[in-house]
This record gives sequence, C-alpha cells and structure tokens, in this order.
Amino acid sequence: MDRRQDGKPCYLAGDGTGYVSRLADSMEAAQLDSAAALMEEGRRILDGRRWTSGEIHLLAVELMESLTEVHRVAESRGARLPTPDYDHPDPDPDTDPDTDDEADGPRLPAEVFG
Repeated sequence: MDRRQDGKPCYLAGDGTGYVSRLADSMEAAQLDSAAALMEEGRRILDGRRWTSGEIHLLAVELMESLTEVHRVAESRGARLPTPDYDHPDPDPDTDPDTDDEADGPRLPAEVFG
C-alpha cells in the first residue's frame, strides 16, 4: 500500500509474483536499508556530542521521512496478514485433551529458555 498525493491509500493488486510486485518489494527493501543507515548516522551524530542545531534539524527531518516510509511498509505488510480469530483461539495443549502433542513436534521444558 502506498499513499497518493491526496493522502488516500493505493494498493498493488496481484498475487505478489509479478514485475510490479518485485519492484515494490525492492523499493521497500531499499527504504528499510536507508532507515538502517540513517539510524547508524543518527547514533554517530548523537554519540559525538558535537553537533550544530542545523545537523540536529537535518537529522530530525531525515528521520521523519524515513519513519514515514517504514511505517508505510509496515502498514502494507500488516494489511496483508490474516486477521486472527479471537473468538475461536487455538486450543491449549496443556488443558485440551483433544490436542495432538506429537503433531507439534518435540517440546522443550521452560527451564531450557532460562
């Protein structure tokens, strides 16, 4: 999903395997890479403790632009996820006798995870 100039969302239709879908995936990956690089630059600037008000202002502007792009990617990806059915949750294997433990594979005790 993206936003048109008027602020309304626009969606990419298809099965996610076509040229435009791959182009959109590539653009999203570039936006996320840019956000990661900007985060590193922000840390470097802030850790140096020697910045001008112009540097801080530019950093804030770039961070807002990047955050807007990353938020758009997250909204788009989230919109494609199935909605959980909270009215019919998965059965609890510890209390539901009809749950087949072997279907889930081996289980580790909680102590393994600290």
